[in-house]
Amino acid sequence: MDWDKLRTFHVVAEMGSFTRAGETLNLSQSAVSRQIRALEESLNVPLFHRHARGLILTEQGETLYRTAHEVFAKLAMAEAVLTESKERPRGPLKVTATVGFGSVWLTSHIGEFLDLYPEIELHVLVADVDLDLSMREADVAIRVTPPRQPDLIQRHLFTGHFNVYAAPSYLNRFGTPRTLEDLANHRVITYGEAMPSPFPSINWLAEAVSAVVPDFHPSLTVNNVYGIMRAVQAGIGVASLPAFMPDKQSQVVRILHEVQGPEAEAFFVYPEELRNSQRIVVFRDFLLRKVAETRF
Repeated sequence: MDWDKLRTFHVVAEMGSFTRAGETLNLSQSAVSRQIRALEESLNVPLFHRHARGLILTEQGETLYRTAHEVFAKLAMAEAVLTESKERPRGPLKVTATVGFGSVWLTSHIGEFLDLYPEIELHVLVADVDLDLSMREADVAIRVTPPRQPDLIQRHLFTGHFNVYAAPSYLNRFGTPRTLEDLANHRVITYGEAMPSPFPSINWLAEAVSAVVPDFHPSLTVNNVYGIMRAVQAGIGVASLPAFMPDKQSQVVRILHEVQGPEAEAFFVYPEELRNSQRIVVFRDFLLRKVAETRF
C-alpha cells in the first residue's frame, strides 16, 4: 500500500470528513477524495460509506483503520525516541492525570517545571478514564490504580488520604456536624454514577453514613472531584475530598477529624519504549521531588 494514501486514509477516518481531513493535511477536498478512491481501487474494497452527514467506515475500513492507527502510533513513538535530545530535554510531553489531581495539584506546580525546562512543550490531559499509553494517547500517566499492561513501567508517587470538608459559609448557615449520624441532616455531595470513578471507594462517605442511617440519600452528585470541590467552596454542602485539593486559598475547612477515609495510591506510568526519554526522566524526578513536599 502507498504510505501517503494510507496516511490520508488514517486522517479521513479520524476526522470523518474529506473537508476536515484536507484542512489537516493542507490538501484540497478533491485531492483527498482522489487518494481515498485510489486506495479503495488498489485494495478492491470500499473503505467508507458516503452519506450527506459525513463518512462512516465500512467493516473493511474498520480493519484497516485499527492497523493503520497502531502503525502510526508506533511510528510517532519511535520518532520521539530517535529525536530526543541527548543534552537538553526538549520537545512535546503529553501527560494525563485524573481530573482532581491534574486540575488542582499538577497545574499549581507545573509552572516551576516549565521554568526549569522551557524547551519542553507540556500538554496536560485531565480525565477520569485511562488513556491508552501504548497507542500514544499520552506519553505518561499519573494514575490511582496500578497498570495491568506488562509493557508499562510504574513508579509509586504517593499515598493519598480522603477527609471531610465544608466551607465556613455552609457551617455558619447549617451548623457543624459532629458525627456521621449528623450528616443525615446535612447536604452531602457525592460522586455521580453516570461516569466512571477514578477511585474504587470514591463514595465512602455516603456509604459510611448509610451504614448508620439506612434511609440516607445525598443532596447532590457531581461526576468529577474538581466539580465536587467547587460545590463545597460555594457553600452548597459537605463532601469527601483528597487531602491535596483544599489549601489556604480554597476557603474550605476540614470537619469530622476523627472520621478516617480510605487511602488512594498514585503511580507514575509510562511505556517501556520511552524508558530512556530525557523528557520523561526529568518530569518524573520533578514530580517525585514535589510530592515529597506535599501532605497527601
